[in-house]
Amino acid sequence: MTSTQGRPSKDKRILVVDDELPITELLQMALNFEGYDVGVAASGREALELTKTFRPDAIVLDVMMPGLDGFQVVKRLREERDGTPILFLTARDSVEDRVEGLRLGSDDYLTKPFSLAELTARIEAVLRRSGGGTTESSRQTFHDLTLDDETHEVLRAGKLVELTATEFKLLRFLMLNANKVVSKTQILDHVWEYDFGGDANIVETYISYLRKKLDQFGPPMIKTIRGVGYSLRAPEIREP
Repeated sequence: MTSTQGRPSKDKRILVVDDELPITELLQMALNFEGYDVGVAASGREALELTKTFRPDAIVLDVMMPGLDGFQVVKRLREERDGTPILFLTARDSVEDRVEGLRLGSDDYLTKPFSLAELTARIEAVLRRSGGGTTESSRQTFHDLTLDDETHEVLRAGKLVELTATEFKLLRFLMLNANKVVSKTQILDHVWEYDFGGDANIVETYISYLRKKLDQFGPPMIKTIRGVGYSLRAPEIREP
């Protein structure tokens, strides 16, 4: 099965192959948030089929799967002269397994348990090495807002907006989904790293903080859609 949510900002497709549903759901959510278009396969055979139809720019592949395992998938792809970059994500951490994966033609090897931050960094590195890495700026821009991931700065109308780390992540998520409506649950999942167990009203609190800081330099941009969530939109132009 595949999941696409419009064309992502990075315009790159990642195929995640794992027979463990919690792993694929987590990776799908995390990589969607990073701007990738994500396809999901639950078996080696499904992965081979989706590689032809989904045409991924990179594959995140488990080794231990029933039927056709990850090593066999890589072997088949390379025999068919398919050079799609492959990153193994597996619990098999022996030196022999790593060597076998690389010998067969994988591009990287990451063992479970793993860090989402490290995984996304390795995907970026694999794409760069293959010539498929994103060339876009570290900046996100919407209307008069500019957010820079590298410098961790936010400007509105050319003026610096001082944000906390959480406010920065919240704004980044809103900008990645500009003009879309995002729910409290989606915000909690993406801004509070999937494991927040506290009061969901914290979203309202941080939306309020963010509004106050952004609205110092221009008309309101964060809209509340009652009963649904929030949306970052360009300010309405009022006729004189």
